[in-house]
Parts: sequence; C-alpha cells; structure tokens
Amino acid sequence: MERDPPPATGETRQEPPVHNRLINEKSPYLLQHATNPVDWYPWGTEAFERAAREDKPIFLSIGYATCHWCHVMAHESFEDEEVAALLNRDFIAIKVDREERPDIDSTYMAACQQLTGQGGWPLTIIMTPEKKPFFAATYLPKERRFALHGLLELLPRVAQAWHTQRSELLRSAERITGVLMEPGPETSSRDPDTLILDEGYQDLLIRFDADNGGFGTAPKFPSPHVLLFLLRYGTNHHAGRAIGMAEATLDAMRDGGIRDHLGGGFHRYATDARWRVPHFEKMLYDQALLLMAYTAAFLATGKTRYRETAEEIITYVCRDLAVPEGAFASAEDADSAAGEGAYYLWTSDEIRSVLGPDDAVLAGMVYGLLPGGNMPGDGSGEPRNILYRPVPLADIATSTGLSEPALAERITAIRQRLLAARSLRPRPARDDKVLADGNGLMIAALAQAGRAFNNRDYTERAERAMASVLSTLGTGTGRLLHRYRDGEAMIPAFADDYAFVILALIELYESTFDPRYLAEAVAKEEAFEAHFFDWDHGGFFGVADDAEILFGRKKECYDGAVPSANSVAAENLIRLFHLTGNPAYEDRANQLARAFQGRVRDRPSAYCWFLSAIDRALGASQEIVIAGDPGAGDTEALIAVVYSRYLPDATVLFSPASGPGTGALADLAPFTRGLVMQVGKATAYPCTGNTCSMPVTDPAELAAWLDLKKKKT
Repeated sequence: MERDPPPATGETRQEPPVHNRLINEKSPYLLQHATNPVDWYPWGTEAFERAAREDKPIFLSIGYATCHWCHVMAHESFEDEEVAALLNRDFIAIKVDREERPDIDSTYMAACQQLTGQGGWPLTIIMTPEKKPFFAATYLPKERRFALHGLLELLPRVAQAWHTQRSELLRSAERITGVLMEPGPETSSRDPDTLILDEGYQDLLIRFDADNGGFGTAPKFPSPHVLLFLLRYGTNHHAGRAIGMAEATLDAMRDGGIRDHLGGGFHRYATDARWRVPHFEKMLYDQALLLMAYTAAFLATGKTRYRETAEEIITYVCRDLAVPEGAFASAEDADSAAGEGAYYLWTSDEIRSVLGPDDAVLAGMVYGLLPGGNMPGDGSGEPRNILYRPVPLADIATSTGLSEPALAERITAIRQRLLAARSLRPRPARDDKVLADGNGLMIAALAQAGRAFNNRDYTERAERAMASVLSTLGTGTGRLLHRYRDGEAMIPAFADDYAFVILALIELYESTFDPRYLAEAVAKEEAFEAHFFDWDHGGFFGVADDAEILFGRKKECYDGAVPSANSVAAENLIRLFHLTGNPAYEDRANQLARAFQGRVRDRPSAYCWFLSAIDRALGASQEIVIAGDPGAGDTEALIAVVYSRYLPDATVLFSPASGPGTGALADLAPFTRGLVMQVGKATAYPCTGNTCSMPVTDPAELAAWLDLKKKKT
C-alpha cells in the first residue's frame, strides 16, 4: 500500500528515537511497552513541549497491564516496525496506564464517548499539543478489518489532515473540549426521599434476567454494589423479591465459569448471558466488592454457601495478590504464555491424566466437562473446557448414589489435585502495583468478613494491609498518594482513594474497636474535604484543588466497575455522623445528596451505592454503644449478638472500661462519655433514630431489641 508523505512545512528539529523512555517507569503496563520500536513518552511536559516545538499531533494510547485487547494491539501494531515508523515520523506518542492516571483516562474516555458513542480499552486518542482531542477510537488493528480502520491507513491520513485540514481538526477539538468543560447538572433544592429507592428497585426488577440471574444481556458484569443495594432494600423494606434477585445472581455467578472453582476468586466478567464463559482477568476491586456481597448475603440469609464463596475469595487474594509490604496487587492477567485463559482451561486428556478415569468422570459431571470441550470458539485448535457447575450437587449425589458429605469430600480432593496440577503451568502475569483505592475496598471487605465470620485472622490481615497503605502511600501531611510499586510511591491521590480508604478505616474501627482507626478516618476525611469538596454546590471533585486539571474539575456519582467516590463518601459521612455525633458530617452528606439526586432520579439503578447511602440516611438506623472490659466474655457476647445479624444500618462503638484506649473514644465521640458498665457487667446502650432505650446487660435482651427494631423498619 502506497502512502503519500505529508507536505513539507519547513525544517523541524528531529530528535533521535529513544525507545526506552518508559524503562524507568514503575507501571507494569508502561514497562510492557518499554522495548517497543514506538518512541513512547510517559505523560508529561517533555512530550507536549516536543509536540508543540515540532508541530505534531499527539497519539495517546491508554490501557492497563491485564487488558487482553491492549496486549493484542501491542503485539499487532506497537511491536511492528512499519506502524512504529509512521508514529515516530508524524506523531508524538504517549502511553498512559489508566489505573495510575484515572483522571486522564476518564477525561479522554468521555471524549471517546462523545465522538463514537462508545468506549473501552485500549483507548486511542489523537489530539493537539494543547491536549485537545479530535479523533478517538478503542482497539485498532494494524490493517483495515471490516469497519475498523487500520493504523497503516489511518495514521497517514491524520498526518495529511493535520497539515492540509488543520482548521477542521481544530474546530472539532474545540467542540469536544467545550463539551468536556460543561458544568454538571445543577444542585437540587429537594432532599432525597424513599421514592428514589423504590424507583431504583423497580428499574432493577424490570432489567432482571430471571432465567440466568444478573441484569440485562451479555456481556454480564458482577456489579456487586447492585446486589448490596438489593439485599439492603429487601431487608429494610420487606421486599423478598429484591433479596431473591440478589441470591439468584450470586448463585448463578457462584456456579458459573466466571468463578475460579479451583483457586477461588472471580474473573472480570462473563461474555455470555449464563455466566459460563469468562473474560479471564482477575481484578482486586472485583474480589473486594464480591467479598462484601457474599458476606452480606451470608448474614442476610444464613446460607453457608455464601460464606464458603467469600472465604474462597479471601484465600485467593491472600495467596496470589499479596505483596511483601502487606497490601495487595491490582490484578492478574487473562493471558499467559499459552494464550488467553489457557491457565484455567482443560482438555479431557489433561483431566484424566491428573485424576484417573473414575474421578475424571465425576469431575465431568460436577464441572460440566465435555470430550469435545465446552469452551466455544476459543481459537486454540483443541477442545478445551472451562469449569462451571451445571447441576446442583444434590442431583449428582442422587445419580451417583453418594451421600452429599461423601460427594463433597471427593470434590474437595479433586479440586486440590487439579489446583496442584494447574499451579505447574505458566501463570498469567500479575500487575503488582499497589493502588490506594483498590486496597481500600479490599481492606474494608476483609474487615467486614472478619466480624461477620468471627475470624480474627481476616481482621488482622486487613489491619496489616492498612498499615502498609498508610506507611507506603501516606505523605506525612495527612494526605495520600495513589500508587506504590517497587519502593516508589507516586501520584497525588484521587477522590476514589480517599473515599475507599476512609471506608476501610471505618470498617476496621467497627471490627477492632481500636479508636486509632476512627481517629485516622476523621483525619483523612478532613484532608479529603479540604482539597476535594465543592463548598458551593456540594459533592466531591474527582481531583484535588492542587492537581493537574484537564478541562475542568468534574464530580462523578455514576457507579461503574466500582462505586463512585461520591456514593461511598456519602455513606462515609453518614457513618461518621453516627460514630462521632458531629452534625457537620450529616450536613455535608445532605449537601452531597442534593448535588446528585437530580441525575440519580433519571436512572436510579445506575447509582446503587448512592441509593444505599440514602437508605441509611433515611432509615431508622441502630446505634449501639457497648461498654465493657476488652476481651471479656460478657463483652464478646454482646458484640456477637450484633455482628451475627444482618444489620446494614447499624453503628457499633465500644467504650473500654479498662486497658489501652480507655477514654480515647470519648474524645472522638463525646456523646459516649458517661456510658459505662452497669452493675459490673458489660452493658449495651441501644438507640434507634433519635430515641434511646434502656441499657441492657443480657445478650438475649439485646437480641430481642434488635429483632424488634428490624421488624419495624
């Protein structure tokens, strides 16, 4: 294919190609591209100054280390000398890790959606040296493929247009940046009410897939924050159908191929409607949110299968995502040396060679394995199987004549043998950077599981991770950094980092009753508000007031793969109000709710964590202060009464009568001063709404009070 060179525009100083500008970066994604023939720059002034000096457009590529299609585009195009020559000649090429710089990613993803109506990764942006985009796409092949432009065709055309149709490109760039700079919806003067909760539930009811669980059609994402809202709504509003939808979805995911039945944890999403065929990435934030959902489901229903699934997630995260400093890595790749998903797939011959003929037959029944493979169109050239649960184990027990305990024992042995064999395969790559936001979610989930399952090991693991986050990502000034890797902490924290770390600190306080965590939550909330809060209109900006700002500071409330910072912050503020008694927190929560309730009403089911926060604010919350000796039997008995129940709106504080921390809680929560043990026994002071009941020392009386209040909500 012949390509016309761009017309001469005068002499420009050509700098020699440097193919290792990314080699000193810490991002695993950027390091994956450090040896490309493309003359990549990291995001920074050097790249933009050169683009302006040489009058070249910017080719911006955004992705992340475990993104399958990012790998495809890299191997196909960015490792190709012909594509690299075009990029190096006519463009300044910049690589960005979306997980390191979510601010850059969200800005240009919005531009992509404006220009194309869709988004995703890898994200491809072509823009002016002033950072204004005029072209956007996601994955692009090397050569044209059906409706997809090929880079070999596209790049020369854009370069030509840059010199011959510059005014049109600039008009397009100005139009797009004008849209990006538009202010968000105006703050409402109306306070949220329960109607918005009912509308969210009804919206989910309409979209629920009654045959397969989940919402909508393929592809299907776990969206645990939706399930957490349904469990809460169903419990607080006596809507059994809401709990049923959550259970059906949790069961379908648990039985589906989206779950790693051998190693624990869940893959990123299912490509089909039945949750059977996964996209094989494993993300820390998915594990955290799913752990929260399965933990809540166990408390809400008492069904042990949810606890088992939650504990498998914990086993996976602590085994495979832990880093030496104590926190957790971001993700595992879908790809390994043998191809996408190959680490998790099995041929019939492999199953027989590991298990022998008898257990291979049983494994086939349990996990839906077929001689011709059950993995549709994986392109490997051989029939392979993904493990999933096609029928209930009770049915298999009946058909085989085994008792359910005997069947469970054999399945456990089969899993252990297959996992041991799988561990000998080349593992998918791990993105081992530590992010404050993802770790905040995981720590919060571990703390919740620790108290729900009465497992001190889980709580201690959460404490260790929090100590690591605060030591490696703390600045010494009360603020946070976003990313730590290989001994280096960098990038000022974003709103998600603060909101999720504050959530984790609150959960750790309620799991340990160590007032240091509550004090740290208050301190981080002060820093968060000082640099992110919109005091005029309510809500938190995504970036700090002293951060790099692209086309204005935005405030987001939409829940994507993770809940938005503002949704989590709203609930944090409400919880801090109940924990400390400081009405300023409730005032700011109300400001925040007003800031977003207009857009939430347009499609409430897209803001489920926000709905959960509103439900907590409007509902008859329970506040329980327990006074007693730490670790004493009567103290533990009262705590167990509370934490063995699903009480999504409860706030629990502990006032120690002796030992370290005595009196510290009263400084943080002055209303607890004077709440002491009665007649030498551990004492609970229960309140709901704005009304307090008589103190109780008998666990049975506390249980009766909680159950009565639950019925009245």
